[in-house]
Amino acid sequence: MRRIAIINQKGGVGKTTTTANLGAALALQGRRVVVVDMDAQANLTLALGVEPDPTKCSSYSVLVGAGRFGEALVETSIPGLRLLPANIDLSGAELELASAMGREFVLRDALAEWNEAEKTRTGRDAADYILFDCPPSLGLLAINSLSAASEVLITLQTEFLALQGMSKLVEVVQLLKKRLNPELQVTGILPCMYDSRKRLAREVLGEIRSYFKGQVLPVSIRSNVKLAEAPSYGKTIFSYAADSSGAQDYMDVARFLLAGEARFAHMQGLPAYDPQAKAPLEADELARRAAAKARRPPPPRRTATPKPSKPQADAATPADKAELKPMPKPALAPTSVPQPPTQPNASLANQVAASSSLDMPELPPDAFAILSSLPDGP
Repeated sequence: MRRIAIINQKGGVGKTTTTANLGAALALQGRRVVVVDMDAQANLTLALGVEPDPTKCSSYSVLVGAGRFGEALVETSIPGLRLLPANIDLSGAELELASAMGREFVLRDALAEWNEAEKTRTGRDAADYILFDCPPSLGLLAINSLSAASEVLITLQTEFLALQGMSKLVEVVQLLKKRLNPELQVTGILPCMYDSRKRLAREVLGEIRSYFKGQVLPVSIRSNVKLAEAPSYGKTIFSYAADSSGAQDYMDVARFLLAGEARFAHMQGLPAYDPQAKAPLEADELARRAAAKARRPPPPRRTATPKPSKPQADAATPADKAELKPMPKPALAPTSVPQPPTQPNASLANQVAASSSLDMPELPPDAFAILSSLPDGP
């Protein structure tokens, strides 16, 4: 059983998205996968369509000893993919475990107990892959995940600030390997939200590959809006948009992990990689497609339309030509233009009064000169 902790102390770098979709990709390849939500925000639980319920067994119950690992698992819409859900109660687990003996190994012991019980019952491991979605910190919850895991997959956003914390994160992993978990090793660094159009993204990816030689996966998760939309529907990318670039990228990451199964003797004989593997359509998606097909109008029937015949020149008879003579345009009646009054010796005020339609009395001849001599203003 491969136990992989997906970790980065920085938030928003694709840990939950990687855990959900990588787990789905491995399940579609015929693997038995369990994903563990170790974040009190329960984003992984919501992304897989499970509503967080404090009354049910969860990762918090396992950590405080109120439930067993196998009892808390729930099925998802992807066959072969199970979830250990989380809820808000997980935020208090660190305080409750602060004084407990062996608090760093609580999750590891619960997982080992479940695996041994399944081995006794079925003769094989309880699962092929366990993926831990670690919180964006290096607290007790993340340490429990790293203690229970045997491999580390670091998700990294191709930006400057994410690059700054990489060296410190690798130091922490090496310290945990030395003191708590000797079998812990870094499987790879997975660049997420990579946009090849940005020069900064290309430069950061080049710096990572030059500094961590041989540890960066040959696959990068490209920026894809479908990956951000899928959790709002409670679906993985393979159920929401199987033809998107995000689905193809996570299937390539799954193929990378499947290629590493050759070094595990207990994983021999598992199905080979199938590039045509797809998630089965859910009932609501089938109903939606059927309804859309029923509403779609039938295509119009195409009928041959006769070509218009070309007009024949000079086909009209002389009599027809005579009848088609243009009619003469009617003569327009001349419009009358009002003439200005002709009183050359009249004053300007009398001309204005004459042209007005109002019945104004005639002003004396010297009225205009009197008005002109008055000062301006009141």
